[in-house]
Amino acid sequence: MEPFVIKEKEYLEIESWMKENPGLLAGFSTKNGGISRGAISGLNFGFHVGDDPLSVCRNRELLATQTGFPLGDWVGAEQTHENKIKKITRADQGKGSDRYETSFLGTDGFFTDEKGVLLTLCFADCVPLYFLDKNKGFIGLAHAGWKGSVSGIAKEMVSVFVQNGSNPATISAKIGPSICKKCYIVDNRVITFVQKILEGVEKKPYNQVNNDQYSLDLKELNKQILLSAGLREENISQTNYCTSCHGEHFYSHRRDQGNTGRMIAFIGWKEDLHP
Repeated sequence: MEPFVIKEKEYLEIESWMKENPGLLAGFSTKNGGISRGAISGLNFGFHVGDDPLSVCRNRELLATQTGFPLGDWVGAEQTHENKIKKITRADQGKGSDRYETSFLGTDGFFTDEKGVLLTLCFADCVPLYFLDKNKGFIGLAHAGWKGSVSGIAKEMVSVFVQNGSNPATISAKIGPSICKKCYIVDNRVITFVQKILEGVEKKPYNQVNNDQYSLDLKELNKQILLSAGLREENISQTNYCTSCHGEHFYSHRRDQGNTGRMIAFIGWKEDLHP
């Protein structure tokens, strides 16, 4: 069953998690709506793609209003395709929410056990990874392109959960909209890194399609990494949405040849502190 359900034209929700966990908001934006113009027209959330910062803020305010999670409670990151994860508290509210300069530097993952803060990261083909331990109230969000994937950001997030008291068997993960294997062709250099992190894993998430060309399934790669980190298969599910194939919904860095906007992945526990 598709875990990401279109709630409004502007965003999708992880419906099952939200139904089972009152107060949880978790989802992924589309490119539809918003006020950005030109090649990045629509609902662009990226401050770093040449858009007018005022348009980006207006787009963010729109989603904040729709989801009921105030922009001043969001946190954002300067994503660098690595595996650094930052533990977030309420004291971090607003960092990276309305301008890039206040974002967490060199960060590709967030973890929190507190209410009233929305974890957000930007995407345009890379894999958004969502984490939940409902027994502990822990949530996490990670950005996994091929570099982040092979550097083990998924496994690193599981380690952060465990360090804070989780058991891997109680952690659930959702793998969000990202580029599919048909649309993602990489060279032997990338596959060498993939082989290294999946050493001993029988199911390979890639196929050779030509000399030094491979079709790489980033979603399946991260699923295999999560399984190796101790998550149960029944606690991992992934979307069928491809950011490249489904151009009616999403920006795609590869399809749009680098000149495109960014969607946003988000997860947070709401706290009714705002009138």
